[in-house]
Amino acid sequence: MKKIILIGGGSANLFAADLLSQAAEVHIYEKGKTLGRKFLVAGNGGFNLTNSATDDELLSHYTPTLFFQDILNKFDSQATRKWLAELDIPTFVGSSGRVFPKEGIKPIQVLQAIKKRLIERGVQFHFHHEFVGFNDAFQPVVKFDNQEITLQADHYIFALGGASWSVTGSNGNWLSAFEKIGVQTVPFQSSNCGANVDWTTDFIEKQEGTPLKNIQVSVGNFTKKGEAVISKYGLEGNVIYPTIPTIRQFLKEGKTPILYFDLKPNNSIEQLLKKVKNRKVRPKNYGYNFNLNKAELALAKAFSNKETYLDATLFVRFLKQIPVPIQSLRPLKEAISTVGGIDLQEVTANLTLKKHPHLSVIGEMLDWDAPTGGFLLQGCFATAWKATDLEQTFTKL
Repeated sequence: MKKIILIGGGSANLFAADLLSQAAEVHIYEKGKTLGRKFLVAGNGGFNLTNSATDDELLSHYTPTLFFQDILNKFDSQATRKWLAELDIPTFVGSSGRVFPKEGIKPIQVLQAIKKRLIERGVQFHFHHEFVGFNDAFQPVVKFDNQEITLQADHYIFALGGASWSVTGSNGNWLSAFEKIGVQTVPFQSSNCGANVDWTTDFIEKQEGTPLKNIQVSVGNFTKKGEAVISKYGLEGNVIYPTIPTIRQFLKEGKTPILYFDLKPNNSIEQLLKKVKNRKVRPKNYGYNFNLNKAELALAKAFSNKETYLDATLFVRFLKQIPVPIQSLRPLKEAISTVGGIDLQEVTANLTLKKHPHLSVIGEMLDWDAPTGGFLLQGCFATAWKATDLEQTFTKL
């Protein structure tokens, strides 16, 4: 029987272990004292396991699209739900297509169900074993009890995460180890994070923590409806996170990204103009006339000039396109996910390293991007499935 070692005890490798344990001796090496730490932390903010989107709709949420096309065509969100059902974890589709475990099932219960099956299939766990690099034969080396140990196996699969949520052990320190064996990497950058805005002191003292609901934002060619929250440093929320790739590209090019806010996305300019036609509408009545809360009114006032704010007709048009300059993105330690890691040019279609075919890389170690809402976890499961294609894996070994 072939022996396969999985390095990293997160969601991607847990799924990989379940697949591989059907036909191989599987060992998981984890630097912490428990499995799935990021899995559990993520569950505290709304435990969406995947997203109900399928086919082209699912694929459209991933960058680069071409990399994921074959992967998601063969293992999509429906396949993930089927796998969860086999573990006696029923799921349902919630808001925005997000897929959750049946009400009452907690993240720890899902993790326990996965671990239970792995134990039943003979998967062996090795905790407090931290990956520190490779030996001269390109075999992984781990540190345990202040001693370095070379791992011996027929194949190795790495799922060490990106560089977000370092409290869970996902700190990206492994980059240098792969660079030393000739693997090209891409520096980590924040994704699914907040954006920094240069608020005035008066504005943020009054509006910090206030939500902006039922709005639409645009940057470049990207547009999204949702909700944002005004924070001390800028903006957070489900409408902000999907804009980050475009904002990041603007910043990379040395340009200032402008996030355009439409505070009335369900109303056309013509509909709004009817509210002021043949009427003298004063600024003090804008909130009532246009159904704006204090935060929305304050945002519009903060980024308009005096002429626009005092003229109701000009103000109507401004409500549909309020320009908010973005200064920068929040740091890696605050990001929900990151881009960067192993350059995709370094891996084969089955996610083995071209220079080291006995090593595979999956999950957030690879340089790809996706929004929140179940897509990140689906990407981890799908890449794990691709790397553990049993027929091709064991033919190769």
